[in-house]
Amino acid sequence: MPNLSRRKFLVTAAGTTAGALWLSACGGKKPDSASAPAASGGGGDVEVKGATLGFIALTDAAPVIIAQEKGFFAKHGMPEVKVVKQTSWAATRDNLELGTKGGGIDGAHILTPMPLLLTAGKITKSNQPLPMVTLARLNLQGQGISAAKAFLPEKLTIDNKAGLEAAVAAAGAKGKKFKAAVTFPGGTHDLWMRYWLAANGIDPNTAADLVVIPPPQMVANMQTGTMDTFCVGEPWNGRLVNKKLGYTVAQTGELWKLHPEKAFSMRADWVEQNPKATLALLKGVLEAQMWCDDPANLDEMCTILAKDKYIKATVSDIKPRLAGNVDYGDGRVVKDSPYKMRFWADNASFPYKSHDKWFVTEDMRWGYLPASTDIDALVDKVNRADLWKEAAKAIGQEASIPASDSRGKETFFDGVVFDPEDPKAYLDALKIKALA
Repeated sequence: MPNLSRRKFLVTAAGTTAGALWLSACGGKKPDSASAPAASGGGGDVEVKGATLGFIALTDAAPVIIAQEKGFFAKHGMPEVKVVKQTSWAATRDNLELGTKGGGIDGAHILTPMPLLLTAGKITKSNQPLPMVTLARLNLQGQGISAAKAFLPEKLTIDNKAGLEAAVAAAGAKGKKFKAAVTFPGGTHDLWMRYWLAANGIDPNTAADLVVIPPPQMVANMQTGTMDTFCVGEPWNGRLVNKKLGYTVAQTGELWKLHPEKAFSMRADWVEQNPKATLALLKGVLEAQMWCDDPANLDEMCTILAKDKYIKATVSDIKPRLAGNVDYGDGRVVKDSPYKMRFWADNASFPYKSHDKWFVTEDMRWGYLPASTDIDALVDKVNRADLWKEAAKAIGQEASIPASDSRGKETFFDGVVFDPEDPKAYLDALKIKALA
């Protein structure tokens, strides 16, 4: 693990993670079934009536929670689904390894790279592969990079290179490295943080100290001065601003517009044993995503997610950024931000293989996966876009199926382009990297 030793990871990841389920009422055309009430019961002939699904208390877990709360799972014949809060991404990993037979979980709301890393056997406790299947993307965007209020004079933004260099130098003047907190090694927040630092000329492996902190502990750690910056999902960036302890450097959509974030993934053996139940769960999640994206449901979503058993946060911490209203805490205030979270609009739910290829490539860049990794083989093993299409057709959303499993070339804030047809060219062109 580059710059994140196994010991440091286990120590820092061992804390609790209460989370913040971040619901976004995004714009765009509303699907016909977005506001349809969920009927209880029904569904086809499924192998089992339930599954145990984990989630971290972050607002982008909303589709899984809403599928349970609003009866979408039950509608499709899965009335016994259990949605269980996990204390950290490390706990999610551990419980997936255990499976329900060992007292763990069958699937989860999860950082998109984790199923790929689990399948490759790079993050399991046993160091053995745990085959996983990604069934859907749960959301686009909706995360943030934040900084302590001590760095307000540096006016950090997505591309203020001089300000970031000054912040790193200020930390160095105190005899320490610029401390940046992320939520899991090789996960999305780790990769957003590394990309931001590297694109601004800061090598995250030599000029910064990356540590793993569970999402709900980010604000408390900022308050005690144990970190300089962090990358996490909402509502923790918003809460930091509300408590006047720091400010939002950037919404992650500024780094990569409409970037993929969390995934709905299951153990591959569960999917193989329960194909009909898998499809039922997937249909429930897709319908919940449509419900979550309907602005008319925003208030109800926030009320549900704010509950102690889910986010355990105030609606005032949760709602504004879901609605796209962002107070950065440094004088910048944005209404109806284009970088707010999407659950269904803009093909948010479809698991593009091209996106998984970027995550694999970036994890190779930072040494979480070997440089010899067969990118296409790993992505094809994990990504089941075919099942997503089957579920979409089953709920009358055939028109929402993209024409391709690739979204094509992606452009980042620094002008770098990722061509999923040539990941090697992208990797070769990057100046700062730490290939294993």
